[in-house]
Amino acid sequence: MKLFDVYSLFDVVPVKAQGCKVWDEKGQEYLDLYGGHAVISVGHTHPKYVAGITEQLGKIGFYSNSVINPLQTTLAEKIQKLSGYTNYSLFLCNSGAEANENALKLASFHTGRDKVVAFKRSFHGRTSGAVAVTDNPKIVSPFNANHKVVFAELNNIASVEDALKDNDVAAVIVEGIQGCGGIHIPTNEFFQQLSALCKKHGTVLVLDEIQSGYGRSGKFFAHQHTGIKPDIITMAKGIANGFPVGAILISPEFEPVKGMLGTTFGGNYLAMAAAIAVADIFESEKLVDNAAEVGKYLIENMPQSSRIKEVRGRGLMIGIEFNEPIKEIRSKLLYEKHIFTGVAGTNMIRLLPPLCLTKADCDTFLKAFREVL
Repeated sequence: MKLFDVYSLFDVVPVKAQGCKVWDEKGQEYLDLYGGHAVISVGHTHPKYVAGITEQLGKIGFYSNSVINPLQTTLAEKIQKLSGYTNYSLFLCNSGAEANENALKLASFHTGRDKVVAFKRSFHGRTSGAVAVTDNPKIVSPFNANHKVVFAELNNIASVEDALKDNDVAAVIVEGIQGCGGIHIPTNEFFQQLSALCKKHGTVLVLDEIQSGYGRSGKFFAHQHTGIKPDIITMAKGIANGFPVGAILISPEFEPVKGMLGTTFGGNYLAMAAAIAVADIFESEKLVDNAAEVGKYLIENMPQSSRIKEVRGRGLMIGIEFNEPIKEIRSKLLYEKHIFTGVAGTNMIRLLPPLCLTKADCDTFLKAFREVL
């Protein structure tokens, strides 16, 4: 049996990883500035992380959500402390797309409405509802396209106001920082106006913090740079450092009803052991503060070049937009300088490294980057 050929693959076979480094089958070392799509938060194979999963596996690895799992409560308490959301509830699932599906479903239950406002250049996942609110027609099938979705302009409050005027919108979903769309940052004023507008129209505000959350922006959530409190916050990626975990934080205004949401694998013992280990490492190693400090250093020391149009980002969520396609530059970084990077579109290199990145790691990248330019 062959694999369904949907991925464009680099000719690299990683077999070992530690911290911000990856080694391939030939023993070549790479600096990882992409973290597998922003997933690796505390660093590859962190010893506390490995120990947490290993110890749990020796006890019990899985049972369904038909029994009490105290590890879920432990994780909720740790996320409460890290995020500052003291009176919100936690629902656990498996991925970012599933988190967004559940958030939109919950908003629809809560309001009795079926329409959603999303934003141009957005990305929210590939499942049915999540991909329908993603602004990329190439990955939206006719089956997915039947959802009632309006795409507004980011940082244009008038376009949102027009979409909400009939009081028929269940949810507005917006990324804390647009990731796949090109590291576009909503302004503080826009987020504050958006929050007020949603309250005015009885519309649920869903903050997609799947890529921009969990410390990546230099705050625990990117929207916390703006002072707003959304109704629902979706999370995934960095929660468990590579173990599949998704989650939503839910305002106390929402009333849970037995059976309204559910999942087979979400919140399982191994997932919770992984996520608890990550939360402990976040606190002990002050990774949110490190993301802010090291990200600022990286942005401020980015080389000047006529080939670069703009550098955008917060913390360790950084986009380098070029005046030209970046395929050759990215290939040279990987195959000649042995540095993993990501992309957004055709003209942007995206940096989403583990949050334990050091300034010395930055210097390694900056030197290589200058040489490639």
